[in-house]
Amino acid sequence: MRFIDLSITIENDLASDPKEMIPQIMYMDHEQSVPDMLRFFGTAQSKDLPDGLAWAIEKIELTTHMGTHLDAPYHYHPTMDKGKPAWTIDEIPLDWCYGDGVVLDFSDKPAGTKLTVKDFEEALSRIDYELKEKDIVLIRTGADQYWGTPKYLISGCGVGREATLWLLEQGIRVVGTDAWSWDRPLPYIAKEFDETGDPSIIWEGHFAGIEKRYCHIEKLTNLDKLPATGFKLSCYPVKIKKASAGWIRAVAMIEEEKKE
Repeated sequence: MRFIDLSITIENDLASDPKEMIPQIMYMDHEQSVPDMLRFFGTAQSKDLPDGLAWAIEKIELTTHMGTHLDAPYHYHPTMDKGKPAWTIDEIPLDWCYGDGVVLDFSDKPAGTKLTVKDFEEALSRIDYELKEKDIVLIRTGADQYWGTPKYLISGCGVGREATLWLLEQGIRVVGTDAWSWDRPLPYIAKEFDETGDPSIIWEGHFAGIEKRYCHIEKLTNLDKLPATGFKLSCYPVKIKKASAGWIRAVAMIEEEKKE
């Protein structure tokens, strides 16, 4: 079995999100933490520790949508399935988070493109594949090549309401992207709204979850290292009470033939 890490690394001061969302990591190394550790062990002194060193600890300030993460229906709206209470991340069925992966390559699409049902049908035809229930569909936009730069936020294509609902009608429950958002980059949507005044285009891929429940993964990477099909995907979220998302370590597993 070959494992491919599809998750980005959460780092300090990286231009990976809007300024107010960039994570802050405070590192306490083995020397700095000596006083903190000794207070748990009575009259022990630093000479009682191996090389006079204690434990390493990090304190992190971040949102649940930092790094590679899984969005729950509650992120999109308080309701799902046309009126039912929306699931939070601790309520997502575990069987949604492991399954056969499918990668559809849209990296040739210009940034800001809204993917349509036709785009998905053509992409599936190119790889000669028919979706089945609970496949995990990943779209490769190429945005991850700009990870860590301001350009990341405005790179890649996105998926609109119609195409999102079409995927869900095929029995898909989890989708994912290597871009910042499942929708098109927000500045493209904002520009179009200012020109047309059409409210239906606002966050439409996300808002599709109001009609039919689903989850999506954002900020994936290394999708170019995967085959179109023939791999398993694991994307279990951290269990955070009543949260709208949870961090995941997305991993693809490819079974390789044994050599004689």
